[in-house]
Amino acid sequence: MPSLNYLSTSINGIHSEWEKVLLSPEIYPELLKIDKALSDCLQQGKVIYPPCDQIFTALKFCAPSDIKVVILGQDPYHGAGEAMGLSFSVPANARIPPSLRNIFKEQAQDLGLNPPQSGDLSHWAKQGVLLLNSALTVEADCAGSHAKIGWQTISNALIDKVNQANQGCVFLLWGNWARSKADRITSSRHLVLTAAHPSPLSASRGFLGCKHFSKANQWLNNHGYKAIDWAEKPEQNQLF
Repeated sequence: MPSLNYLSTSINGIHSEWEKVLLSPEIYPELLKIDKALSDCLQQGKVIYPPCDQIFTALKFCAPSDIKVVILGQDPYHGAGEAMGLSFSVPANARIPPSLRNIFKEQAQDLGLNPPQSGDLSHWAKQGVLLLNSALTVEADCAGSHAKIGWQTISNALIDKVNQANQGCVFLLWGNWARSKADRITSSRHLVLTAAHPSPLSASRGFLGCKHFSKANQWLNNHGYKAIDWAEKPEQNQLF
């Protein structure tokens, strides 16, 4: 089996069940094609986001069967210091992007929470929220630049794995691209909630007011799962 080049270190640390998907006979050849495309980009002097070791961050927290909520994005942020391998999320010290501000606005209205000061959504991921983008990489300052290098096949396989291996979770499909994945989801077992994208261009056309955060938690509670604590987690002071 040929070895990965650029992506070789990115798979380190992901859950073994996700690793089986990526290394499967059906998916690994597609991953090799992506690896070649990314290596070519580097040789051309292009900058790729997120950093290599963060490309599969979304797959490091939970097994597919333990996912409680899936939130689908399109591709990573393309500005320096923004993308971190989790859809819609940025590092704690980064400016909160407009779409994420609208997500926080809806969260505040829905749940009565204070708007977070940080755009880092890692505390969601640690509770079983899969923050997955359709394309897992992007060229610096060029939105959508890696949408056609093969990532769709990979993200579809990851969605399929959750659909098949998970006994029941909530899919939050925001925007046309995310809604196009609804046919891959067994709605008799999972809850599928759709809304407009949280982008400033569309948030007022059905995202704001969708109450997806409370609806997701109500469904989780009704099916015997622990609800997601969507509130920002303040940093704990270190004790000496």
